[in-house]
Amino acid sequence: MTDNQGRIAGLLLAAGGGRRLGGRPKALLEHRGRPLVEHAVGVLRAAGCGRVHVVLGAQADTVRDRAELPDCVLVENPHWKQGMGSSLRAGLAALAGTGTRAALVSLVDQPGIGPEAVARVLAAYRGEWSLISAAYDGVRGHPVLFGAAHWAGIAASATGDQGARAYLKAHEEAITLVECGDVAQPYDIDTEADLIHLE
Repeated sequence: MTDNQGRIAGLLLAAGGGRRLGGRPKALLEHRGRPLVEHAVGVLRAAGCGRVHVVLGAQADTVRDRAELPDCVLVENPHWKQGMGSSLRAGLAALAGTGTRAALVSLVDQPGIGPEAVARVLAAYRGEWSLISAAYDGVRGHPVLFGAAHWAGIAASATGDQGARAYLKAHEEAITLVECGDVAQPYDIDTEADLIHLE
């Protein structure tokens, strides 16, 4: 693990209730015989994130019971029904004061994004003013890396399901895009039809 990676925490947003999946929390969907949240944490670890914070929400107690998440910091978001923005705020708040210089944010429902893409984004880190995003054929996607200097601004603008979208739009010229379309597929598991992507 490089010095840079030691200063970067993985921040996995895994609080969603799976409204379009009949109320099945995405963290608990099965992928390769284990909960999806376990798979997502494994991707962050394999890419080099030594510290991983996982934001839980829907059925948080069940996720804790069923998923093996050793050495992860589990952050509960009681406001998860308000959308991804609330989970991003909760995760960044939990990282404040830990000495972390950047947060690499990934989503639990994107199993097509593996360690190669995450590692590319990590490698582009250049200090706490970094603003880095994976891109797929030039279109911005996840994961995204936020240097600590941006956290307050992101938290202030993260509302509903927008997450950091408004902040990123306002700071578009500062974003470093890292092309990952050759090593990852950025589909989401949102509906019953998307379950074909899970093994």
